[in-house]
Amino acid sequence: MATMLVPPWLESLLSTAFFTVCRSHGDAGRSECNMYCLDCKGDSFCFYCRSSKHKDHQVIQIRRSSYHDVVRVTEIQKVLDISGVQTYVINSARVLFLNERPQPKSGKLGVSHLCDICGRTLLDPFRFCSLGCKLVGIKRNTGNASFNIEEEGIIISKEEEEEEMREGSQRDINPSTPPPPPSNARRRKGIPHRAPFGS
Repeated sequence: MATMLVPPWLESLLSTAFFTVCRSHGDAGRSECNMYCLDCKGDSFCFYCRSSKHKDHQVIQIRRSSYHDVVRVTEIQKVLDISGVQTYVINSARVLFLNERPQPKSGKLGVSHLCDICGRTLLDPFRFCSLGCKLVGIKRNTGNASFNIEEEGIIISKEEEEEEMREGSQRDINPSTPPPPPSNARRRKGIPHRAPFGS
């Protein structure tokens, strides 16, 4: 039953080594292997390999955060139900970790949210710290976890994708206009003046 709940490419993705130098394009500028093809289910590849060998395939880009592999939520939620997995905002993009990350053993007093599989401390009330832990949870049949996308999830992800595209296109329309300052930015009220010198 668990095999139907897991896409055929997921285990390969989670065991793939990323950020190695491409054998074919090692001398080129963007030659680190940080892409994965969901159709081919093979090794990671670089930007140039994508153009030549995976042009019309479903490809996701893997990124790094603190030496661990992450994927943007906007990319992965198109093909996978990520409910129950802790997400993080890194470099203004919402991401999730591919695999479990080691955590120093400490007394977990007062911690209210832990990963069901590895016990990692979570920031929010999620069940898993990574896609890898969710996969283990599905295989162990803990709860009703699944990677299958339901219709409602697809609608939500399309809305989020459209919103992200609108924001991006507004920036592209007038690139000379600087982005608006953050809402909590402090503004000066005027030019500071020195107090008059006393006599």
